[in-house]
Amino acid sequence: MSGHFNPPRMWAPNGRAFSQGVVQPPGQVIHVTGQVAWDEDSNVVGISDAGMQLEKSLDNVRIILAEVGGTLADIVSMTIYFLDRGDLPAIQEVRARHFPAATAPASILIQAAGLVAPELLVEVVPIAVVPLSRFREPQAGGRLS
Repeated sequence: MSGHFNPPRMWAPNGRAFSQGVVQPPGQVIHVTGQVAWDEDSNVVGISDAGMQLEKSLDNVRIILAEVGGTLADIVSMTIYFLDRGDLPAIQEVRARHFPAATAPASILIQAAGLVAPELLVEVVPIAVVPLSRFREPQAGGRLS
């Protein structure tokens, strides 16, 4: 497990779902491409609902990590792009539900002017470290290139 920490002389996360720092544990590093609220047919899930879009984006991340033996708990760093500051409470609520404060990844939220499609409100870009004891090569069709 990675070492999550919040130094005592730093501003506190105050229960929010991130850690000031995360020591990368041994394992296979997985860089995940930015995930948005597209279903497997590239339809937007949760139009006009940033919380629902983040849920779908994290579900996509979960699918990607499961392919190599990982889980959301293996995420050590995460960048979330969002369009509207008014959506921050919904984004933070979803983050808190999936990432307990004590073991949450190092994170950054960035307000963007736009994403790849106009209906999209959030995009998440995580980095995970899957322990070697659980890591497995992707199945055929998902081979490493």
